[in-house]
Amino acid sequence: MSQRIEINDATIKNNELLLTADLEAGIEEMTATGQMLVDSDQLSFIYIVEKEGGYQYLSIPERIWDIIHDGLQAGLEASLISGRNKLRLPGFRQEMDYLIANITGNSNYGEEMVAKVEQIFAAPSA
Repeated sequence: MSQRIEINDATIKNNELLLTADLEAGIEEMTATGQMLVDSDQLSFIYIVEKEGGYQYLSIPERIWDIIHDGLQAGLEASLISGRNKLRLPGFRQEMDYLIANITGNSNYGEEMVAKVEQIFAAPSA
């Protein structure tokens, strides 16, 4: 069974983009897949991880996209952290770049998703 895990914060620390989630079970049993999806209805990017033979979805909501944008602009790698544990998320930057390019100007993702992505990710950096 798939479980959705909400990323509740993102920070940039020591040249790394850190995504924080409060998890009941530790992340040490998770394996990063390097694959991402988009959830237009929830205005989220989804990073897929495997755990115990199934998939779990790390949901990256719109409210933390500004920090994600800063990390992408700096070329930083991303990791999931929970407590003292950390899981590197390979392919995060490449997948985000690909998804952002596909969403920009593409009404198939819904007007609100396109507008938010264009506003945050496609706008020139200040």
